[in-house]
Amino acid sequence: MRITVGSMNDSPSHETDRLRRRLASAFGGGGLIGTLGGLIGLGGAEFRLPLLIGAFRFPALEAVVLNKTMSLVVVATALPFRANSVPWSDVAAHWPVIVNLLAGSLLGAWVGAGWATRLRSEMLYRVIAVLLVGIAGVLLLGHDPHAAGHSLVTGLLQMIVGVAAGFAIGVVASLMGVAGGELLIPTIILLFGADVKLAGSLSLAVSLPTMIVGFARYSRDQSFAVLGRNRTFLIVMAAGSIVGSFIGAQLVGVVPSAILLPVLALILVISAVKVWGHR
Repeated sequence: MRITVGSMNDSPSHETDRLRRRLASAFGGGGLIGTLGGLIGLGGAEFRLPLLIGAFRFPALEAVVLNKTMSLVVVATALPFRANSVPWSDVAAHWPVIVNLLAGSLLGAWVGAGWATRLRSEMLYRVIAVLLVGIAGVLLLGHDPHAAGHSLVTGLLQMIVGVAAGFAIGVVASLMGVAGGELLIPTIILLFGADVKLAGSLSLAVSLPTMIVGFARYSRDQSFAVLGRNRTFLIVMAAGSIVGSFIGAQLVGVVPSAILLPVLALILVISAVKVWGHR
């Protein structure tokens, strides 16, 4: 009599081990990305998105929703992390900058999320890839601390440009599920003449409500259900991201930006190539 033996790969213990490895990778990946983001004043969502798509095999829209959720958590906790170096009073004193950018970014976030839910998966992968390359360029060219103190424009023109820039950043942030700091920081430095530390905190103040609006728009789509199906994964990776961003914040000044930013830009370009060809 022939006896068929089930595959060891189908055993409950193997499935448990696989789940543990997946969660360990989620925490480790989140921690590493959070550390990288903390070093340059970002939430790290730009690096987390390719990881969700490439390593964890989430479909594009589900990856964006997961990324936005974790980015929201990181941004909400990053503001207190920066309170020692940038007092709340300094942020509050620059409320006109926050309001100016929010006037455009809130609408942009809603519009961008709507576009993302209507795009075919293949097209969304390619949009994300193009945006990753664009963000790599901003990392290389936009983080210039010497630009602080010099506004490009003033008065009514500054307000108009601020609203337009906010709208564009809100769209990009919603399409990718990112906080948008990599775009907001250079915008605030160049357009309003803020120094890089203050610009980082102001960008977080703009990002938080902008992300909430995009999040609300995504909640109307069925892809939002990915949060319920992957609750444990979400919590573990978000925890790793928070721990990493705290560590990265403590390491600011140790790693020179002249070395760090080109490396991060290269990572984004490589990720963009992989995401572009993803099916």
